[in-house]
Amino acid sequence: MLRIREVAKMRGYTITSLAEKIGMSQVSLSRIINGNPTAETLNKISEALNVDIRELFTPTGEAENETLYVKRSNNFIPIGSIKKDLIK
Repeated sequence: MLRIREVAKMRGYTITSLAEKIGMSQVSLSRIINGNPTAETLNKISEALNVDIRELFTPTGEAENETLYVKRSNNFIPIGSIKKDLIK
């Protein structure tokens, strides 16, 4: 499952501003996010967001976990995860 919207938001981007940064329209990027993006497009997105491409996906078997982040210089850096049922 793709996490592009979530990662973009954490990095301070809207889908519109991210689309502009990678040189495409907001409509095109939304379609790509909701469809089946190519590896090339995923690479462009990860570079624009300054994250490892793996951060754009929810790892298999970890959907019940919540990723923990630290904020540094207006960027959120993933530091680990915790089971969602432990968060209250």
